[in-house]
Amino acid sequence: MFDPFIAPSGTLLGLLQRGRGDGTLHALAAPRPEALAALNHCVLSDPRHDWQVENRSLYYARLYLDLDGGIEEIERHLGDSDDHLDTEESRTGLALAVLGHLASYGRDDALALLRRYAATGSNWAWALDELALRDDDAGLRSLAVPVLARFGTDAEGSAELATAVRDAFEPRPWRLWADDPREAVGARVRAASEQGSFDRWQRQMRPGGPRPGWSVQAVFDWAQQGLDRGSELHVPAARCLSAVAGPEDRPEIVEAARSGPEGARCAALHYLAEAQDPVVLDLIEAAAVSSSRTVADAAVAAFERMCGDAAVDRARCWARRPDALGASAAGVLAGRGGAQDASLVLGALREAVRGDGPDALRLWTLVDGTGRLGIACAAPVLRHVYRETSSSQLRGRAARALAATDPSFATGFAVECLWDCEETTREVAARHAETGDIRVAERLRRLAADPAEEAEVQTAVRSRIGPDASAV
Repeated sequence: MFDPFIAPSGTLLGLLQRGRGDGTLHALAAPRPEALAALNHCVLSDPRHDWQVENRSLYYARLYLDLDGGIEEIERHLGDSDDHLDTEESRTGLALAVLGHLASYGRDDALALLRRYAATGSNWAWALDELALRDDDAGLRSLAVPVLARFGTDAEGSAELATAVRDAFEPRPWRLWADDPREAVGARVRAASEQGSFDRWQRQMRPGGPRPGWSVQAVFDWAQQGLDRGSELHVPAARCLSAVAGPEDRPEIVEAARSGPEGARCAALHYLAEAQDPVVLDLIEAAAVSSSRTVADAAVAAFERMCGDAAVDRARCWARRPDALGASAAGVLAGRGGAQDASLVLGALREAVRGDGPDALRLWTLVDGTGRLGIACAAPVLRHVYRETSSSQLRGRAARALAATDPSFATGFAVECLWDCEETTREVAARHAETGDIRVAERLRRLAADPAEEAEVQTAVRSRIGPDASAV
């Protein structure tokens, strides 16, 4: 999937793509056709950089309800001929998840569309998972024949069916179908389920990788073989070394970390870092400037796994380095440093935004660190990250950091966060938003009564409006 185009943060489309609470508020104030066009664009062209961790479906479903929007555009998208050409889950997953939430709110048109797509669409498994959570038994049973028709009755089709049953995220439909008295349904699903269980047992009985009795050199060879195949096994190889290496093997491991082949060097660095060996910090510093990108990246990753005081002390020396090890050191100080490290963390935060923009991966730990250390003068940078980042996860971290550093958060961003797409951000808002704002009072009541809202958010809401809290 290509990186999506994200509109400027000051536009309605840009706000909705980011999942910001202001997106909902602006959409409700905008002309309805314009708001629905922007909403449909987001749902049909997933704006998330990482669709597996960022939430948008409930956010968009709620806006469909608030706008009294139809699902005709979603239906056209799912029924397009591209559905059988581009079968990536990212093309239809968001639309199906939105339909699932709409169905849970009682939208029968959404439920019916999910049923039709589960019977005919390429991403049928996702639709079936949505239905497993919302549909009744009769509706699910009606899908048994069309779903099973996707799989041939030959050996290849039976194997594919067994894999589908084994890997199903929601097993409820398959369990219902296994009880079907029809031979072509119940018996077939039961056989597929048994085959899937047998396949899993076979894999467990034939594990790959190291065996008891391996030598240190054998572990190094295994790590190198994995690297040659394009699979990085540094961390599991380091764990194997912990099982097979003794004190007498330390010189061999240290030498491998200093100048061994790539696979052995990376595994040795991780092993010595886990063991907090005194020599490893110098070895990491040397490896970080290696001509091998694999070794340099492994050195930085090994350093980040260290948790002792020695690693924090060395991070103070490395934090100003203009390379990956310097960035990693600043992240270590953000996570484990003390008040004396505030200036280094703030400097790294500013440099990350200035050099790599508001979506830089290293911002995650730095933003958390500014909140943990309570760096009040970081608030302007945090506000910039909050407004501009296209990552709803990073925006939520910025909101938590602002709650700890910015006195204006309760009357500012916390208010819009009550409509945010991420439940963790809504939870922060529920705990901090100033209840003197009439919008806050109404929103808290609505979240408390919404059955689709996460339990953690509702707990935070009740802490503000419960019998022991001040009235909202």
